[in-house]
Amino acid sequence: MNKKQLSPYIIIIISFAAMILVGSFLLILPFATKENYTLSYIDSLFTATSAVCVTGLVSVESIASTYTLFGQIIIYLLIQIGGLGFVTLVLFAFYLLGMKIGIGDRFLLKEALNQTSMSGLVRLLKSTIIISFSIQLIGAIINFTVFSQFFEPLKAIWVSIFHAASSFNNAGFDIIGSTSLMAYKDNILLTLNTSFLIITGGIGFIVIYDLLKHKKWKKLSIHSKIVIKTTFILLLFGTLLFKITEGNNMTWLQAFFQSTAARTAGFSTFDWRLATNAGALIVCVLMYVGASPSSTGGGIKTTTLYTLYKYVISFARGKKTITHQREISKSSISKAFALIILSISFIILIILLITFIEKFNDVGLTQSEYFQKIVFEVFSAFGTVGNSMGITKGLHWLSKLLITLTMLFGRLGPITVISVLNKSWNIENEGHIKYLEEKIIIG
Repeated sequence: MNKKQLSPYIIIIISFAAMILVGSFLLILPFATKENYTLSYIDSLFTATSAVCVTGLVSVESIASTYTLFGQIIIYLLIQIGGLGFVTLVLFAFYLLGMKIGIGDRFLLKEALNQTSMSGLVRLLKSTIIISFSIQLIGAIINFTVFSQFFEPLKAIWVSIFHAASSFNNAGFDIIGSTSLMAYKDNILLTLNTSFLIITGGIGFIVIYDLLKHKKWKKLSIHSKIVIKTTFILLLFGTLLFKITEGNNMTWLQAFFQSTAARTAGFSTFDWRLATNAGALIVCVLMYVGASPSSTGGGIKTTTLYTLYKYVISFARGKKTITHQREISKSSISKAFALIILSISFIILIILLITFIEKFNDVGLTQSEYFQKIVFEVFSAFGTVGNSMGITKGLHWLSKLLITLTMLFGRLGPITVISVLNKSWNIENEGHIKYLEEKIIIG
């Protein structure tokens, strides 16, 4: 069966799975880990999945203390591939080599970039790559001004490059050697630069391209306006709620950074094991929402949240779902509800399975305390965030496999996974059998 006969969703899933397997075998090589460190294949698979799915969860002590420079470079490459997408990078290589990007390739690229049209795809592909590495380069230079104060020059250069890639791709990995960024919680420059990289990577390449092209709010596409507004509101309310719930334990700078990183990146300047129950719940909600379409992050996406919000408000008022003088299509609303149902169902199932497995794991915590940490971990994995309450390393290997599956499911998106079952992915709905409508009693 050739590529044109395969559903683009299957190709995307296979590409992610293939890169995870390749990465897992590379990371288990003896020279990938530091001397006298034995890494199990489950932990290698977990790290590779976390890198490709740009999550940041680790089942080892830390990336810095476990992996050699070779291992860290492999993780860096997996982050870049996972953030931009294997299909995107391969087709860009085809473009550089002067190879023709045919209709089948363009259709695949359309799905990989989450576009609704095949118009201007090659131009968007080039812009995506150029913008991505340009922003990372600027971020790395700013990082170096900070890290050069704490590391030798060569080490500072590598840490700066790695951190810029991890931030822009919303991966949340660090090779600093400390507990995430807690040692730099008061460093304004590093905090703001990391936040900028996370936000630009999280709003999506379409929005960045739109902003660079038009520069004025009125000329932006409706998609860009929705993403920017929703992102701003989430950042604002996240900051305020974190400061309110955590009080003096969290500064305003920490609150802003955690509001930024909690949705997709997973970097932390605050120990989430000390969070209040209300704070932990807010984090779970933000992790569930995640980033925006065609971005480097996971979650249900900001546009899904916006669509559901507009629909509920319109339904309550008995009006059509209107935004920016346009009616939101019924298919978009249906897709948003399907995404919510699929994702919540999957999350509940994974929590249930891990809770049962960990029932036999003695960790010195009460059942309610451990359950809270499991819920936190699963939401973090689904949102490809990387926040943790410190239980990842001690999980049973079956639980680690389930978390691995959750990271992949969250990165691909429930709609992509379920669309594999759609046999008519390349057929118009016209001509399908139509049935009489039936009104079901609801509520």
